[in-house]
Formats: sequence, C-alpha cells, structure tokens
Amino acid sequence: MSEQTKKLGEEVTTEKKNETKPKKKTKKYDITVKANKKGRHVMRWLNFFKGLVIPFYFLVKPYRFYGPKKVKDGPCVYVCNHYGIFDPIYPAVTTSEGIHFIAKKELFSKPVISWALRKVKGIAANRDGNDLRVVMDSFKCLKNGEKIALFPEGTRNKIGADLLPFHHGAAMISIKTKAPIVPIMIYEKPRCFRVAHILIDEPFELTEYYDRKLTEDEMNEADEKIRQRMLNMRAKHREWLENKKNKKGKKA
Repeated sequence: MSEQTKKLGEEVTTEKKNETKPKKKTKKYDITVKANKKGRHVMRWLNFFKGLVIPFYFLVKPYRFYGPKKVKDGPCVYVCNHYGIFDPIYPAVTTSEGIHFIAKKELFSKPVISWALRKVKGIAANRDGNDLRVVMDSFKCLKNGEKIALFPEGTRNKIGADLLPFHHGAAMISIKTKAPIVPIMIYEKPRCFRVAHILIDEPFELTEYYDRKLTEDEMNEADEKIRQRMLNMRAKHREWLENKKNKKGKKA
C-alpha cells in the first residue's frame, strides 16, 4: 500500500469519527424566570446575594427609605439615579421578587461581576442605548410579569448634578409594555457611616402615550416627564428637611 493511499484512508477514518461523534448541546439561556405556585417570579440567586451583601453594606453605608418601602408583585420598570456600583441594592430591597437589572455591556466581560450578573439574569446594554436586544429582552421579561430596573443617566454621577441627562429607553419600554414606572431617587451620594436618604414615589403610568404611534419628540417628552418627576421628589424632600430643621431651631 502506497503512502498516499494510507494517508487517504486515515483522513476518511477521521472524518467518519467526527461525523459519528455527538455534538455538545449548548445550554439555552432563558432571560425570563418562571412563576412559582403563587404566581410570583422569585430569583433564588438574587435573594442569596441580597442576604450576603446587604447586611454588610448597611453597616458601612446605612440608608433610610422615604415613601412606599414595598413594591407590589407584578411587572414594573424601576428608574433610579446612579452614584455607585451598589445602587441596585435599593430597588432590590423593595421586593422579594426578582429584578432584571440593565447594566452596561462592559460589566459582562469582567470575571466575577459577569458571573453574578448572569446568575441574576441581568440584561447587557450598550452605553449609547442603541441596542435592540435590550429592548426585546426587557419586553419579554415585563410581558412575563417580571420587573426590570435601569439607570437612565447611563453612567455614575460624579459631577454633583441633581440629575444627569437621560438616555432613551425607560419611557419607551414602559409605554410599549404598559408597565408602571417606580421612580427611586438617591437624595445624595451615599457615604460611609452616614444615613443615605432613598426616596421612592408611588408607581405611575404614562397612559397618555398608550396605543399611539409616537414621534421622537413625544418620546423625548415622555422621558423628560420621568426625569422631572424624579427632580420634584428631590426638591420636595429638600424642602421637608429644611422645614424640619427650622422647627428644631425654633424649639431650641
């Protein structure tokens, strides 16, 4: 048998082995969470992380809620301002249901953080907000009766502004799915061993935009309504704190 014939036989044998070798099945990643017998969407991993992190975080950076401390079961869009990596704690403690946090895509490439984000079924987003997958995943979760949370400023507020300009998305997702918005306002940047004031408003809906084909200007208007509502929350709380301080001064 010639060397060429031997090589040809070996190649044919290798091809046959490759054909018969079963391909590994890739596990399908489902972004949604099935409801339990009570109809609630609970994330065990999120509850585990909450039990692990929150007690230690509270010791270092204590916080107090002003407004409704619990959010009812069912779909909603949390909209929160952004100061630091631990800000997701504040929406998380308002419910024992799961929350899908929308986080910048870069975090999904960091070893430990990416593992944790996938365990709690986080949604990866581009910084510019032009990502159809984020919208589709958000729709899927909300229509399944679940909650999502996003930080529309798109980055951490490091300049001390009351609220950075919003990236598009929060209003559109809420309007298209008819899910209520739960605004959360961190009054000031949380600091070590100082009580942070976390403001929560009643859920509200942008019903005036439902079942309509919206222009870009109308969508911008809807986003601005959310932003102004959050700014009003801070303004009212500031006024309340000043009145409280003045009353103490008069008593003294």
